[in-house]
Parts: sequence; structure tokens; C-alpha cells
Amino acid sequence: MTATKPSPTPEDRRRRKARMTRDALATAACDLILERGSAATTVEAIAERADVTRRTFSRHFSGKEDAALDFVRRDGARINALLRARPADEPPLLAYRRAVRDWLADRDDPAWHVRPRMRRLLALADSEPDLFAAYQRIRVDAQEESIRIVADRLGTDDARDVRPAAVVDAAAGVLIAAMRLWARGDERDAGAADLAVLVERAYDALTSEAAAATPDSTTEE
Repeated sequence: MTATKPSPTPEDRRRRKARMTRDALATAACDLILERGSAATTVEAIAERADVTRRTFSRHFSGKEDAALDFVRRDGARINALLRARPADEPPLLAYRRAVRDWLADRDDPAWHVRPRMRRLLALADSEPDLFAAYQRIRVDAQEESIRIVADRLGTDDARDVRPAAVVDAAAGVLIAAMRLWARGDERDAGAADLAVLVERAYDALTSEAAAATPDSTTEE
């Protein structure tokens, strides 16, 4: 006998509608900023493009840059969820690397970099101060959560133990370096466009350099 799928509750429908509205606003913000630049894009124009009111925009986002970069926040949360789910005995740096790998490999909910024009938006975030500031705030928030997750995995206090922050800052820095290199590439170059390959190369470089920098591997004068 086939089980009957439960009907969505009113709360489920409200959440789905709110998610759709937020996605529409984020898409409108991204599109307009790429078309006009951040300075020439207004919140009113974003709300109009998404067919909602200015007040509705304010319920979801603090500003236009925050809306345009909502994909960064969402995918940061996904990486953290995957990190939290990694096996407890896995070393933290390896756990973070594999969480990023799983995020990039997800075909059901593809990572932001496969969406249209994301390379251009990330490159723009490097050159427009307001967009860069918003990107940094979102990134730091995600990394703070990663630090708490790693501290829990290690059974330690991140306020007193430097290891969680050191691991996360290194691991996230590798990802950021790969993304910046990817963003500067040519969209027509399929090889350079493979962010997952760049990320793996970057993590290999980090682990290789870290091994070479250990006291046992160098001879001090």
C-alpha cells in the first residue's frame, strides 16, 4: 500500500512563498547591478523588477548589495551544513575540504557558480566598494559559524583555542583564492571555468606548503 504524501501546511506554504519572493528579489538585484552597476541601481528598481513593494524588500534584505549576494550567504550555509555532517573522526581541515567538494558536486541544488553571470558578479564584487563590503560581511558570518562547528568537532572553546579559527581561515582562504582566480578567467574557456578543479588544486597547494613549512621539514641556520 502506497503511503499518502502529507499535504503542505499553511506554514509550509508561507515559507515557500517567502523563499520564492526572496529568490525573485535576489535575482532582480543581481541582474540590475550587472546591467547598471551598483551605484546606479536602487532598491525601488529591484522591488519593481521583482514585482513587490519597497516594504517587502526591506523585510528580506538590508540593502541592494545584500540582496545581490544572497547566493553567497545561502551557499555558505550549505557548506556549513555539510561540514557539520562530516564524520566526527575526520580531521577538521579535511572535513572542510570535503564539505566544499560535496557542495560543488551537488547536482540537485547546484552551487552558485554554475548560475548565469555569476563569474561577472564575483569579479564586480572585487572592484565595487559597497559590493565588496557586503561580500566580506557575508563571508565573515559564514566563517564564524564554521569556526563554531570546528570547535565543537574538536571539543574545545574557540575563544581560547586558536585551532578552530586557524583551520577555518586557512580552508576558507583556499576557497576564496580559487574563486577569485575563477572569476578572473574567460567564461568561454571551459577548462578555466571548472571551479571544482581549481579548488582541489588550491587545497593540494595548501597541504603541500603546510607540510613543507613544518619545523621537522626545514633546516634552520
